[in-house]
Amino acid sequence: MTIEVFIDVMKMAIQTLLTVIIPPLLISLLVGLLISIFQAATQINEQTLTFAPRIIVLFLTLLFLGGWMLEKIIDLARNILEKFMGMV
Repeated sequence: MTIEVFIDVMKMAIQTLLTVIIPPLLISLLVGLLISIFQAATQINEQTLTFAPRIIVLFLTLLFLGGWMLEKIIDLARNILEKFMGMV
């Protein structure tokens, strides 16, 4: 494996990682922000109020985006294998 191929594979892996992980993180961030605003407005300091909705929304996000995320990861694996087979 040459250094150029290794750098290219790592670049693709990091791009895929960021592409796949950003939607769930942003949605979790938005839900947490909305809950924090709600808690500040109502002065309710219940710890479970912050975690339960975030977990539920995160699972729903993974349910709806899971196929797309898996497709991106499979494409990455396919590209890595094609690069590897091209070197042999």
